[in-house]
Amino acid sequence: MIDMRRDLVPSMGPLDEYIRQQLNGHVDEIDGILGGDVMAIISPIVYGLEMIVRNTLELYNDRKDTLIIVLDTSGGVVEVVERMVNTIRNYYNKVIFIVPNRAMSAGTLFVMSGDRILMDFFSCLGPIDPQIDKDGDLIPALSYLNQYERLIEKSIDQTLTTAEVALLSKLDLGELHQFEQAKELSIELLVKWLSQYKFKDWHKTETRGITVTDEMRQSRAEEIATTLSDNKYWHSHSRGINMGTLINKLNLKIEDYSKDPDLNTSIKKYYNLLQDYVIREKHPVFVHTKEYF
Repeated sequence: MIDMRRDLVPSMGPLDEYIRQQLNGHVDEIDGILGGDVMAIISPIVYGLEMIVRNTLELYNDRKDTLIIVLDTSGGVVEVVERMVNTIRNYYNKVIFIVPNRAMSAGTLFVMSGDRILMDFFSCLGPIDPQIDKDGDLIPALSYLNQYERLIEKSIDQTLTTAEVALLSKLDLGELHQFEQAKELSIELLVKWLSQYKFKDWHKTETRGITVTDEMRQSRAEEIATTLSDNKYWHSHSRGINMGTLINKLNLKIEDYSKDPDLNTSIKKYYNLLQDYVIREKHPVFVHTKEYF
């Protein structure tokens, strides 16, 4: 199990005062437009991030009802996402996600726990392919499951090559079970969060004006979860799914923040300054609020 807590916290030094002032100024602008506390997370979703998020949120003395999360992540561990969502919802009734660049894999799952999702044409989410710790590295679970299923099918058809027989014999069934459980947990959480948060204000269908029931919210959420977890459809763990695809194929309501010139400018300035600072200081994990760093 990867646990980066010991490495992450010491690496986060205080921000230069000028950069701090600039970042906080952009936070004020975003807050003024959307109305809420602002937290930026630029990080893979690794063990220890959930503690940083908790410690960050506990610093607020005058907390608003809404949290605005500016997220950039390559993905990571599903269980960490679950703990972050539980922590955030302990403090906030409404959550808005802003994705100026990417929120892949477990990051997509994280975004689906929000009440609102804001992106632009460049932003992307990804297939919900959970990552599992294997020998100190995070690996995509669905790739292993798809390979196992392919080999089993070839075994049934009696078309396995000698090399494939050797490969099949080396697969750890306990590990495969762990991959299956991670996949099922990802789907279960996505369905739960979409139904509970993203779809809570969905009362009438757009085309026919039919009253939306809990069963309809559940069904729609399951359709989205099934599509996003279909590794064979997306072909790649790292494939970016843009705003247009999310809206047109998955029927998800995504808001294009670039249509608001003031918000667009504030988000770009905030994210670009954050990204420059993180790259320059080589922070593996970075979280920012007006109260933290």
